[in-house]
Amino acid sequence: MTQAQNANDGIHARLQLQRAAFQLQVDLQLPGQGVTALFGPSGCGKTSCLRAMAGLERAQGRVTVNGERWQDDAEGHWLPTHQRALGYVFQEASLFPHLSAHDNIRYGLRRTPAARQRVPLEHLVELLGIGPLLARKPATLSGGERQRVAIARALATSPRVLLMDEPLAALDAERKAEVLPYLDQLSAQLKLPILYVSHSIDEVGRLADQVVLLQAGQVVAQGPVAELLTQLDAPLAQALPDAQQASILEGQVCGHDTQDHLWSLQISGQPQLQLHWTQANAHYQQGERVRLRVLARDVSLSLAPQTGSSILNSLPAVVAAVQASSPGQVLVQLRLAHGAADGLPHLLALVSARSARLLQLAPGLPLHAQLKGVAVLR
Repeated sequence: MTQAQNANDGIHARLQLQRAAFQLQVDLQLPGQGVTALFGPSGCGKTSCLRAMAGLERAQGRVTVNGERWQDDAEGHWLPTHQRALGYVFQEASLFPHLSAHDNIRYGLRRTPAARQRVPLEHLVELLGIGPLLARKPATLSGGERQRVAIARALATSPRVLLMDEPLAALDAERKAEVLPYLDQLSAQLKLPILYVSHSIDEVGRLADQVVLLQAGQVVAQGPVAELLTQLDAPLAQALPDAQQASILEGQVCGHDTQDHLWSLQISGQPQLQLHWTQANAHYQQGERVRLRVLARDVSLSLAPQTGSSILNSLPAVVAAVQASSPGQVLVQLRLAHGAADGLPHLLALVSARSARLLQLAPGLPLHAQLKGVAVLR
């Protein structure tokens, strides 16, 4: 977010809260739409920050959401939680056990003034795929199903912002995979800003547009997730182990080979910069935006284009920075290159120190990045 952004646009939170182990002290200026992840290790203040914004913790400071003032201690202004137009989703679904899924959601509707109700129940049911669950009690639902009903209940209040506190933390891998596609759609479909607390870089990479990195109650980095992941001097990149170093590339679907189930993605509007991946039973539209993740360990480097290889993806690039990683490993930041095009995304490669020495890797060196694998995020 730029400093020139209108004061009535976005989420602004300047908060201080004393804790036994640290002092939460944040000054956030976040977009008024999309998903912003609060990311960091356990105990860094993510949940405290979210609860303070909701008014569940009495921090000192100021909170505004798209021009609506929720808290301003300098002027003695304070809205209690029930008067703030927010939806809150906890780690546990916390549904009323004696009510059906339908009645749990209607509880959210009943506590919202009619003039503020903007999200029809039918839309929520369709968006979250919970039609077959409405008559059932929480005890008969899986963890993923309960969490989808809890999200619907939070959205039934027609909030101006949705706060999600590690909503997948209590789910196993199978149930997480069940819920994630629905989370993908929420912000885009409802045009609603979402603050998403997580300590999983996989969730952040898939869901978030922006990320705020917290350490010991302080903001140490914030910005677009794709940029912070690939900046070697950024705290986010430095906080991740080698196995989790990755790049996020977004683009538009530009081709599909039905025989080989091969999809093609054009990066940054550059026809010569394309990625290809195999995905059976997928249904993308021409021009649809797709986000891919490339692990740094799945990128190899070559000074010349390679032929006779099983690797489908080879992209021209220029070395932007080189940094020692774990013993014997080097992390290389690459800028994708095509002619004189500016603003192209960065890519990370993790190579051995010996390879870096043999290739004489240094900023400005042109080469080719070979991608051994890509993963579709959304």
